[in-house]
Amino acid sequence: MDTLIQASLSGVAIGCVYSLVALGFVLIYKATGVLNFAQGELMMVGAYIYFSLVTSLDMTPLLAFGATLVLAGLLGALVERLVLHPLVDEPPFTLVMVTIGLATLLRAVTGMIWSHDTFAFPSPVPEGAVHLGQVAVPLVDVWTMAVTVVLSLLLFLFFHYTRLGTAMRAVAQNRYAAQLMGISVDRIFTLTWALAASLGAIGGMLLADISFLHTNMGFIGLRAFPAVVLGGMESIPGALLGGLIIGLIESLAGVYLDPILGGGTHQVLAFVILLVVLMLRPTGLFGATLEKRV
Repeated sequence: MDTLIQASLSGVAIGCVYSLVALGFVLIYKATGVLNFAQGELMMVGAYIYFSLVTSLDMTPLLAFGATLVLAGLLGALVERLVLHPLVDEPPFTLVMVTIGLATLLRAVTGMIWSHDTFAFPSPVPEGAVHLGQVAVPLVDVWTMAVTVVLSLLLFLFFHYTRLGTAMRAVAQNRYAAQLMGISVDRIFTLTWALAASLGAIGGMLLADISFLHTNMGFIGLRAFPAVVLGGMESIPGALLGGLIIGLIESLAGVYLDPILGGGTHQVLAFVILLVVLMLRPTGLFGATLEKRV
């Protein structure tokens, strides 16, 4: 039982990271219709920015955290303006290929600046663990879950009780109608990319704190994509729930299935779930089924 609880809590912690990455996918897709396969790399760059601010500029963790969110948001806005905005009316396949190329470029530039070595992340969370009976939960896992809950609440309040959040929801529903109502769609697109990049940076810092900092950590974007499909491509609650489900399943598979099947099961199980969901319910758990009259 203790092993089950330990594996479940670890799975929830990594699932929270998946949820934050999945949120970036969903926000950009809802607003712009673009599947951003560079979301994992934006997450990675955010973690490296925090690393440099703390280790090179001797910033306090709290100040470095705030500066990282700002710089990551500026990077997301810059990417949208320079790369995606000129291609706004291109076919979806073209946009997907552009984001894949952007992911490769970000990974290469990050390696050129910081090298491809693995670094120990300067954790803002003190070492230690919370003991639940015989189960020890690392403080970093507790912080990861707490940060995800707080961010989810803040996003809910932002989208439902602010003018900007309402404008972003309007653009996500129908950008042409929103434009007729006086909303600057171009501005909303840029702000959406900035918000997604900042969310990704938080996920990157949490992931690097759980494990290590390296340039390949951006591949978690591909691991989080099944969570997006599972929850529904346009559902923010679905992204959160899908990330938690995928993280939990992967953790339990690593403990119980890997010893039986020879290892590696937890690394492919998310993509098995992706295939099953696409076959049985392509719209995901919270996705709306579109009906067409002919």
